[in-house]
Amino acid sequence: MMVATSQPGLVAGRRILVTGAARGLGFSFARTLCESGARVVLADLREELLQQSVSTLRDQGFDVNGIAVDVEDPASIQRCAEQAVIKLGGLDGLVNNAAVTDSGGRGMDDIEIAKWDQVMNVNVRGTWLMTRACRPALRTSGRGAIVNLASDTAMWGAPNLLAYVASKGAVIAMTHSLARELGPDNITVNAIAPGLVLVEATQYVPESRHRQYIDQRALQREQMPEDVSGAVLYALSDLARFVTGQVLAVNGGFVMR
Repeated sequence: MMVATSQPGLVAGRRILVTGAARGLGFSFARTLCESGARVVLADLREELLQQSVSTLRDQGFDVNGIAVDVEDPASIQRCAEQAVIKLGGLDGLVNNAAVTDSGGRGMDDIEIAKWDQVMNVNVRGTWLMTRACRPALRTSGRGAIVNLASDTAMWGAPNLLAYVASKGAVIAMTHSLARELGPDNITVNAIAPGLVLVEATQYVPESRHRQYIDQRALQREQMPEDVSGAVLYALSDLARFVTGQVLAVNGGFVMR
């Protein structure tokens, strides 16, 4: 089910970096932003897939570039931010979407320490370091906006997903703190917390968990990437210029705040 999310001109001319953008939610965000007039840099670890996604958007007439980045590597993050600023001539928005999971289905006793560390390094440290690397350009913009991707799992305490849930809870806490710290720079910082979205990364999720989400949502259907993209577009636009430090659950009413 495709859902129209683009609003022509809502972010026209904005220069935006989206991480984890080669597929899934990140690619959906990039496409929606392009459709609304933004110039977008897609960043991802998977270089071949990234170039395919960039080519797809360019073939549709959009102004996009791709940059390979490993958000576990601080040096790679810094290079990505610097290259994005060069390619775009500045930066007005950042979407911290890159993330990994701990695969799910494991209780706390069975999580490998190396996996825990990877999840925290990518989801938490990566979000912090990318924000830090992009801050100077966002400050210069005068209208900077950051969107951090959280998860509603941190709101209801999904079991057997401890590392991922803990990391997304940290993203929510960081969003609150960063909003206050970056407010003097006129940079807004908000978080979007999707539910279980039907993308490649959730193919491992048992059918029973998909069914749980559908049955307990107010809107009882699968959640698609396009269902989330509109919230990201809003948070990066002037419509949200006085909205900061907020967490918006976009999950069809599975979690209500």
